[in-house]
Amino acid sequence: MYALVDCNNFYASCERVFNPNLCHKPIAILSNNDGCVISRSDEAKAIGLPMGAPIFKWEAFCKTNNIQVLSSNYPLYGDMSSRVMSILEQFTPHVEVYSIDEAFMQFKGFKNYDFNHYGNQIKKRILKWTGIPTCVGIAPTKALSKVANKIARKFPNQTQGVYVIDSEEKRIKALKWTKIEDVWGIGRALQKKLKANGCKTAFHFTQLSDDWVHKTFSITEWKLKKDLEGSSKILLDNPKNKQAIATTRSFESTYSDINNIKERISTFATNCAEKLRKQGSSCHQIYVMLSSDKHKQNLEQHRASKLISLPYPTNSTLTISKKAVQAVTNIYKEGIAYKRAGVILMGLVPNNNYQLNIFEHENPKHKPLMLTIDELNKKYKDYKIKLGNQDLKRTWKMRQERLSPQYTTNINHIIKIKC
Repeated sequence: MYALVDCNNFYASCERVFNPNLCHKPIAILSNNDGCVISRSDEAKAIGLPMGAPIFKWEAFCKTNNIQVLSSNYPLYGDMSSRVMSILEQFTPHVEVYSIDEAFMQFKGFKNYDFNHYGNQIKKRILKWTGIPTCVGIAPTKALSKVANKIARKFPNQTQGVYVIDSEEKRIKALKWTKIEDVWGIGRALQKKLKANGCKTAFHFTQLSDDWVHKTFSITEWKLKKDLEGSSKILLDNPKNKQAIATTRSFESTYSDINNIKERISTFATNCAEKLRKQGSSCHQIYVMLSSDKHKQNLEQHRASKLISLPYPTNSTLTISKKAVQAVTNIYKEGIAYKRAGVILMGLVPNNNYQLNIFEHENPKHKPLMLTIDELNKKYKDYKIKLGNQDLKRTWKMRQERLSPQYTTNINHIIKIKC
């Protein structure tokens, strides 16, 4: 059996854990630089605030309806997500973290278990230990556990947030209830093709012939169909090293000064290098991109990128930052108001197995230096050691005018109780 555990309105729920005054009130969480709505509480959904709404257009609507609008507090959300995932590992060692607010679980060897009771135990422990409400869907396959989770979320009074598909009757009833566009893994293009062939529900999809699905689409859609039929074909994903590591972000305002842009690129490159060392890899290539604000058509537009190939693989922050800054200096155009930039590390190889260059190699002092820096940054977290060309006060320069405290990751933001 598989389970999908999904945190309800995760970002809004995290805010409510530490600010009970927000309970039962409409909440909207904004994207980077306080741009668009990326998360809403059920109360905000009921009022009619749409997902992706640009806040500058919906500001008056939010004030009229007393919607509490907050900036994204990623340190808080990331820490709360880690706590939830660690709790799930107490129920089974087979956990696949699917996103920041949901995870698949596989129950191997759980014979004669009351999965409804077990699902309630999971739900209650997460709520008690973190304050985050969840829904749990349990079924014989991953795709069906997604369907079960949607039912648990849609009918909280009848299911108490836990639904188990453990019979053929329940499976068929659930698939007939699930619209084809709500099936996990079916995008817009596939929806159109399936609806053109009379598929309006997940049940209709399972009635198609295996040969037709395999020939018309791909092995992925065939596996999804078999999963919905109750035959497990989509297995838990094992954590794999990334084939590329990227940091791409919009600036809090437009930058025309090359020094500001170089500082941002250095910070992005440093972040990529830290991720690279964390997974035990080195890179052969550095891709740097820079673009102006496409929404301001009255201004001169410019988009450019540059690929740097290295003579030897590296994961040194010093080397990667230096090369990235050189690249952005070459593609920078004076007088352009730039809004977005990014650094992507490619050609990744494991540190313990790569081709050496007899003529060129990296300074051997870099490796122990990076190890020491990583250890210190891990120990002191926010008080990070940075390069001299980085902003020493801020890592991510984003507009966050409605940011809540970092209750769990910053000692200065810990809640104080007056007795």
